[in-house]
Amino acid sequence: MKNSKNIIVAFIILAAIVAIIALVRFDATGKKGSGLSKEFIYDVYEISKVDPNLILYEESADSFDSGLAESRGIAVGSKGKIYVCGDEAIRIFNPDGNLIAELRLENSPRCIIPAEDGAIYVGLKDRIEIYDPQGKKLKSWESLGDDALITSIAVTKNDVFVADAGNRIVIRYDTAGNQINRIGEKDTDRNVPGLVIPSPYFDIAVSKDGLLRVVNPGRLRIEAYTFDGDYEFSWGEASPTIEGFCGCCNPANFAVLPDGGFVTSEKGLIRIKVYNSDGGFVAVVAGHDQLAAGSERKICQFPEECQKGGFDVAVDANGRIFVLDTIKNVIRTFSKKKD
Repeated sequence: MKNSKNIIVAFIILAAIVAIIALVRFDATGKKGSGLSKEFIYDVYEISKVDPNLILYEESADSFDSGLAESRGIAVGSKGKIYVCGDEAIRIFNPDGNLIAELRLENSPRCIIPAEDGAIYVGLKDRIEIYDPQGKKLKSWESLGDDALITSIAVTKNDVFVADAGNRIVIRYDTAGNQINRIGEKDTDRNVPGLVIPSPYFDIAVSKDGLLRVVNPGRLRIEAYTFDGDYEFSWGEASPTIEGFCGCCNPANFAVLPDGGFVTSEKGLIRIKVYNSDGGFVAVVAGHDQLAAGSERKICQFPEECQKGGFDVAVDANGRIFVLDTIKNVIRTFSKKKD
């Protein structure tokens, strides 16, 4: 009995000591900082550095202003025109950055893709709208609901794929706007792992091999699916090294290169990189210092740290890479360095 009382007293004393330490260390103002060691901060600085020998691209034109207060998406049409969406508008430029046209919308667009036939598919928060090149609305598809957050569109001759980050799903439509099937829902019988989408970045594209590529940002990889929703394979790894993707959820955006490779964009620690068609690392287009000089270098461990600031990317038929800087609202052009 006496031993039991001694144990209880010891626990009470220990709890009091812990409480005192916690009170002393508590920082209600945040002035003491994150509490991370200098070594950790130094590591982030080191990780943000890029070996110059890996940078195989260079800025090949002057950057130009999107003319938008909040730019969100970029795409390149079959004739080389550059489409940028944001605010309540679509702005169309030639490759030199000269404004060709501006289409005013009733709502704020989140993503855009021009089709081969000239139609412009626009993703609003909960639905798709289609416009002709002069800005006339042709169609408005049915809403996907209050929870929807459309972030990307991919278009083929007969199919339209819509990435809904809010409902964590890709929806396949026919060109008339009828839903055909859903892609990415967790299904153990079909070996589909399920999509983990912690922030409003969820990109898709149809690759040269005819498979749909889907970013699974919470798993830090890009996955390949058939149009019917069969999971084929994936590539990408969680790593702070230049070859991998770091943080809570990356890549933020990607585009398909003419040779079937991929250009990716990461948020947090901002990096634009190139991978081959099999997902093997090839080169750096630009690192954090080139893209966001003077801004905070950080690896976002939690989604709420990086809800904004993801740069979008697009590619033309010549392999030029257009980067939409959503912080400064400018478009930058990168091309392969000449040997």
